[in-house]
Amino acid sequence: MSAVADINMPDVTGHFGPFGGRYVPETLMHPLQELEAEYFRSQHDPEFQQELSYYLREFCGRPTPLYFAERLTRELGGAKIYLKREDLLHTGAHKINNAMGQILLAKRMGKTRIIAETGAGQHGVATATVSAMFGLKCVIYMGAVDCERQALNVYRMKMLGAEVVSVKAGQQTLKEAVNEAMRDWVTNVRHTHYILGTAYGAHPYPVMVRNFQRIIGDEARRQMLEKEERLPDLLIACVGGGSNAIGLFYPFLNDTSVKMVGVEAGGLGIMPEQHAARFHGGSLGVLQGTRSFILQDTFGQIQLTHSVSAGLDYAAVGPEHAWLHDQKRVEYTYATDDRALAAFMKLAQLEGIIPALESAHAVAEVIARAPTMSKDDLVIVNLSGRGDKDVAQVAPKVGLQLPK
Repeated sequence: MSAVADINMPDVTGHFGPFGGRYVPETLMHPLQELEAEYFRSQHDPEFQQELSYYLREFCGRPTPLYFAERLTRELGGAKIYLKREDLLHTGAHKINNAMGQILLAKRMGKTRIIAETGAGQHGVATATVSAMFGLKCVIYMGAVDCERQALNVYRMKMLGAEVVSVKAGQQTLKEAVNEAMRDWVTNVRHTHYILGTAYGAHPYPVMVRNFQRIIGDEARRQMLEKEERLPDLLIACVGGGSNAIGLFYPFLNDTSVKMVGVEAGGLGIMPEQHAARFHGGSLGVLQGTRSFILQDTFGQIQLTHSVSAGLDYAAVGPEHAWLHDQKRVEYTYATDDRALAAFMKLAQLEGIIPALESAHAVAEVIARAPTMSKDDLVIVNLSGRGDKDVAQVAPKVGLQLPK
């Protein structure tokens, strides 16, 4: 039986045990403190909470369904599988939950310009969407490699009025996009808010993003009790920075009967620079504002990463996940590119649902585990996003071609 987690984490300094904190240039200390104060004020402001609930419901499309995957369950022959359908949200992923919360905070703080980083492009689309909705200028930083493999989302961001900056430094993926966004923020802190997209970074971002995403788990808990009259036995979610996973897991952390599995990107296998599985090749370090598990060499230099999924292709993991791993409350595993691609196709052809490549890593894990479980067991898989953005990338990898 898993240990009970301390759901009151982080402490007042933003630490989850030895993880987390605030490791930033002096220039960013004041805006982070300002954001922290405004965020915690908003948590006790009924007007803010009502406004957020209104937009999540009327604009974003909450609540999302908890869907019984009948054919997948029957095919695998084990546990009963439910999908938490975050892919049905406006913009196609869970990212809009956090983007909506942060844009409302930015308005409260009088900010007129929004910046963000993005990997797979879903956070960039969500940020561009809420910026357009409230009439704020928006700049999105995205690695050049990710711009190419997620071209559809680049077009979507531009159509929404955002400026998309293609970052050509380093590996030209998510880490470099975060670097450029932080440089921008240092330069423009007075009028700019940085809508960071995952449960990572300097305090208060990890706790703030987690709390904006916990609506996933709050809904899933209520829905499972309505459908099955008991809690699930297992939760599965993919883990990049970790916002969709912590959003699902957090409301269940004190339920010792509920097991949880986070699935990282195994890439081409657990060899240096061939994956993005921080718990299966990483070590403790500091990167981009926080202390966590990081893929780095013996000299502390950040290693290259690889994943078929742009959204999981990151060298560090959120500090709360590091804490939950340390406490042995959540099990962390990985799925390779090949397994994720197979899961992508299986869900599409069995359930009529094309998942995001990120979510396909979680689907790959339920495909492996469900057959070993009892038919009475209940599993929730967080379907964090839809796969429209990935179709052009996946098609040649699985032998699909346009008709001539």
